[in-house]
Amino acid sequence: MGKYIELTSGNFDTTVSKGLSLVDFWAPWCGPCRMLAPVIDELAEDFAGKANICKVNTDEEQDLAVKYGVRSIPTILFMKDGEIVDTMVGASSKQALTEKLEALA
Repeated sequence: MGKYIELTSGNFDTTVSKGLSLVDFWAPWCGPCRMLAPVIDELAEDFAGKANICKVNTDEEQDLAVKYGVRSIPTILFMKDGEIVDTMVGASSKQALTEKLEALA
């Protein structure tokens, strides 16, 4: 069973440095972020072993949000081998996120 990876300053670079990663920048008080949460959980199961499905709590990890220029949430970064290859801002459908991940895989 796949589960998303909670990223912090301590494990961010190591986690996203190899392979494909989806990184969801979110906060507990953000309505669209809460709507996206079950989609992230499903993607973590669907892409277990194929991609890192990750979340960054911007309230707890403000330095990461600043480093990656996150100005509104949810912001989703698609990273390949540590490099940002695409970005989506706002809540997206599972289908849109799945298609993006499959295109980058």
